[in-house]
Amino acid sequence: MRFLYTIGLHLYALLLRLVAPFVPKAAQWTAGRRGLLPQIEGALAADTATRVWFHCASLGEFEQGRPLMEAYAAQYPDHKIVLTFFSPSGYEIRKNWAGADYVFYLPLDTAANARTFLAAVQPRLAVFVKYEFWYYFLTELQRRQVPTVCVSAIFRPEQVFFQPWGGFFRRILSRFTHIFTQNQTSLDLLRQAGISQASVAGDTRFDTVVRTAEASARSLPLVDAFTDDWAPVLIVGSSWPEDLPVLTPLLQQYQQELRFIVAPHEISETNLRLVEATLPGQVVRYSQAQAATVAQARVLLMDNVGLLSQLYRFGHFAYIGGAFGKGLHNTLEAAAFGLPLFFGPTYHKFQEAQDLVELGCAFPISSAEELLTAFGPLFHREEARLQVQDVSLDYVHDHSGATRKIMHWIGEIVKW
Repeated sequence: MRFLYTIGLHLYALLLRLVAPFVPKAAQWTAGRRGLLPQIEGALAADTATRVWFHCASLGEFEQGRPLMEAYAAQYPDHKIVLTFFSPSGYEIRKNWAGADYVFYLPLDTAANARTFLAAVQPRLAVFVKYEFWYYFLTELQRRQVPTVCVSAIFRPEQVFFQPWGGFFRRILSRFTHIFTQNQTSLDLLRQAGISQASVAGDTRFDTVVRTAEASARSLPLVDAFTDDWAPVLIVGSSWPEDLPVLTPLLQQYQQELRFIVAPHEISETNLRLVEATLPGQVVRYSQAQAATVAQARVLLMDNVGLLSQLYRFGHFAYIGGAFGKGLHNTLEAAAFGLPLFFGPTYHKFQEAQDLVELGCAFPISSAEELLTAFGPLFHREEARLQVQDVSLDYVHDHSGATRKIMHWIGEIVKW
């Protein structure tokens, strides 16, 4: 199985090189690993500080690991953080993040790469966020006796680790010093598979969204001007083209009563023009809006990145995109402000989304008609919306604290 694993990774890398001329993300993945190990060795050669290694698959995992990295830096200010990404969508956006001392792509998981990388980084602690179970890196960390943890992990019965033929992949999990799961179901699966070095800590993303909701609000004069008439606001977060046909009838029916702020998942001219052509009413792009006239539009189209988590404070309702395609995007950022949530049918891999649905704070829909049916009672009955707000806020605050639990373990186990 190890042979097949290794061959599979090399074939994956070869495929990305072949499609790189045609697929921008594949080109970034390939270019980012060209000369990578000498670059890492050169960057770290003269630095003698204690180093810790955090690894995130992509941007979502980075946001999950961010509160832990920030807490670690605050508690151990003399240590250096080395942050790696597997995906270009994480690395390219966060390569200049000030919270890490070094940011690199992760080399391909081979025995030689793992030895060279870890010899250069010399981490005293390794933290993997949620996913990314790399056999050779974890094996070499274990051989070097480096405490290695996985945080905010979540597991499902259908995953390869829990299949009768999944022994090789269960051995990968056994390389971790400790696994912190999001929920009891994940912990039970691990124990049934013979993985005992695990416990429930929760999801560190709750700590991020609570802090964002409680922090001093970033000044957004254009959004203030857009919402100045106190009309209810629907925030559309991380929308995809597949979400637009579902949203359009809602906007048509409520365009005189609601304001809409739409933040596409991918900011490209093609996507922006599609939103402008599809949604009814006057649409104005954020980059082109003027404070004196922005309120004349009914739809404010966000054509930048990095503001979505701040936008939810202006909202009364939120539609979260992605669940008519590959999967639902971040619901917690909106839930932290108590907004009733609406999203498509592909949400069952996300524990918080399931929880919010069960609590009556989120409403999965499969069509435009279902969205109108779910939205109407909450829009027309303010007491119903406020009840959802209270339950949602309680849920988010009750589930915060994972960062503190993990930092306590690090302080107890890792001997500096």
